[in-house]
Amino acid sequence: MSFKINKKIILVFILLLAAGLRFYRLGLVPPSPNWDEVALGYNAHSLYQTGMDEYGARWPLILRSFDDYKPALYSYLAILPVRLFGLNVFAVRFVAAFLGSLAIWLIYLLVKEVFTALKQKETLALLAAFLLAISPWHLQFSRISFESNIGVFFNILLVWLFLKGLKKPIWLPVSAALAAINIYVYQAEKVFTPLLFLSLIIIFLKQLIRLPKKYLVGAVLIGGLLLIPFAYSTFTTPEIFLRAKGTSISADQTQFLGPTVKRLEVDRQKGDYLGLVLDNRRLEYAKAFVGGYLSHFNLNWLFLTGDQPRHHAPGMGLMYLWELPFLLWGIYSLVFKKEINLKSKLIILAWFLIAPLPAAFTTGVPHAVRTMRFLPVLQIFTALGLLSFFGFLEKQKLLVKRGLIIALAGFAIFNFAYFLNQYFVQQNYFYSQYWQYGYKQAVEKAENLKADYEQIVVSNQPHLDQSYMFFLFYTKYPPAKYQALGGTVSGGFAENHRGFDKYSFRPIDWQNEESGGSILYVGRPEDFGGGAEIIEKINFLDGSEAIWIGEKR
Repeated sequence: MSFKINKKIILVFILLLAAGLRFYRLGLVPPSPNWDEVALGYNAHSLYQTGMDEYGARWPLILRSFDDYKPALYSYLAILPVRLFGLNVFAVRFVAAFLGSLAIWLIYLLVKEVFTALKQKETLALLAAFLLAISPWHLQFSRISFESNIGVFFNILLVWLFLKGLKKPIWLPVSAALAAINIYVYQAEKVFTPLLFLSLIIIFLKQLIRLPKKYLVGAVLIGGLLLIPFAYSTFTTPEIFLRAKGTSISADQTQFLGPTVKRLEVDRQKGDYLGLVLDNRRLEYAKAFVGGYLSHFNLNWLFLTGDQPRHHAPGMGLMYLWELPFLLWGIYSLVFKKEINLKSKLIILAWFLIAPLPAAFTTGVPHAVRTMRFLPVLQIFTALGLLSFFGFLEKQKLLVKRGLIIALAGFAIFNFAYFLNQYFVQQNYFYSQYWQYGYKQAVEKAENLKADYEQIVVSNQPHLDQSYMFFLFYTKYPPAKYQALGGTVSGGFAENHRGFDKYSFRPIDWQNEESGGSILYVGRPEDFGGGAEIIEKINFLDGSEAIWIGEKR
């Protein structure tokens, strides 16, 4: 009884730690919402108040947003916190932090269900939960409004319920429903979730066949019915694939296939038949796919550099350095440990190998957002490695044992402390420009000065992309009033957004702008020229210039 109580206390501590790390200064770190976060937040606000998004689409499954056609589920989930806490950064990020915290409990339950035959499954589950609780990768996306994090939560939940359903079949329809719902969460889930669910069916096919047919039929019907709106949107709104096409390696065929075309011309001239076979576009695409897939197993990316600044803390990768040997040890243990049954091995390995597939054919690989599906498998591997390490320690002499424990604990604590400093202290200073910092201050200043001007022109050129949405978000402009004006008329590609109140959003052409002081300009420093009277300069947190506010005399 004492042993069980201690395990429960440890689990509670892990859950509290996870929630603390995810909710601490949630609205302030990162220092500003990016354009996707404000779009999801304002559309949640609009859906609650009017039942329509910024374009006037009623209860959409897909948000057109910046012509990237986001799945709308996150905005629907954000309606309640936006209603409770108001339209602010904390409310918009609340969904990610809350479900990110719940994911820690779910991985604990999942590991116990997957490794039922393992005597140390309780310890393994606690280790995996702890590792996910402090994971730099999971923390990064549990504190910002990125839909990919919600997909991770649903993946863990649906696999756990599927495994529970093998014992109590009533859970199978629920698992199928979650798999269908996950298709509406994030683009990568449209590839990953069906493949993961299919893998589970193949692995447990014999057990599924023996279950009462009504539950299997129910799972198929419920999953199928929930997918009907997705199928309808797919066939009636081909624009939803614009984002996928825009990030595909085939998006710019001229640049991608240019060298291949030149080599083919040379091959034809020389009569090189082998070259004609090797230098064809299909093989080039296949090589790019394989290269994109394998790039996500790059240890340098995982442990040292990460990819885009918004995807990791400064000076950090996506995992702790101290985890590397245990990750590799854990993979070895999973494959060769006799105490782990074959089906448990197949579940984890299938998850691990499918995870990079959605990102493999896209540009900008390796990509932390599109491959978040690696979580929680990497933590399970690492937990298995630690478990094997503890078994190794038991066989060592006391002095050796103490030395190894002190060395590991010291390095792990240092690594964790370094991450906390880089994330909660250094990130805002070094990375504020990547988070569109300065909009809140610019909106507040423009609102204070609004009565003195007939018009306010706001630049919408990089780095002030999608400026209209930041002004809608921070002014909390009434959605019904915005829709009465016509709502958003074009997405991010056209850069011709609807103005409102005194605000208009367009490029600033200083030479041809109206002088006389009746117009207030909000733009980049390079947008201003001769005759500019600068009223306010807003800097990024590292001191570099971000936004100027002024008029033309």
